[in-house]
Amino acid sequence: MVNESEFIQKLTSPKHKDEAFKQLLQLYQKRLYWHIRKLVITHENADDVLQNTFVRIFKSLPNFKQKSSLHTWMFKIAYNESLRFLEQQKKKQHQSLNEITSMYMDQLVSDTFFEGSEIQLKLQRILASLPEKQRHIFHLKYFDDLKFNEMETILGIKEGTIKTSYYKTVDFIKKNINKEELSLKIKV
Repeated sequence: MVNESEFIQKLTSPKHKDEAFKQLLQLYQKRLYWHIRKLVITHENADDVLQNTFVRIFKSLPNFKQKSSLHTWMFKIAYNESLRFLEQQKKKQHQSLNEITSMYMDQLVSDTFFEGSEIQLKLQRILASLPEKQRHIFHLKYFDDLKFNEMETILGIKEGTIKTSYYKTVDFIKKNINKEELSLKIKV
């Protein structure tokens, strides 16, 4: 990709915006899909949220102030769209976000688009048991490989708090991955 500010100029230029937006889709569609999928769990929901995310990005480009990178700004929009979707689901079903996440976890096991191994399912079960913010912090760092300062911009949480939460989550996962394995063997 060319220099980011030149690319943003193309995205906001009436003459070049369609072509530039197609390039933006090619560059970020897959990464944003997986970022969203980790938050909303199922393929169908991730597709819906991704579409809403790109609509919001397209409409908001003229207002992008470049206080963060384009990448970080788009991840923040995707994150907010995912939370908006989960909130809507919560209202529709009169359930907490953790109950909705648990329901989606049950769907994930039977999801034809899920190609993960048993260890990945165990990890998802452990992550589903975490508080929402802690789970999101882990996803952003571990799966999306964002820097802590980018996460601060996306989440609106102090970098030190994010680091503490992330490393506590890593310790929690290490301690509980074997327990998850044992509980699955006991249930069978």
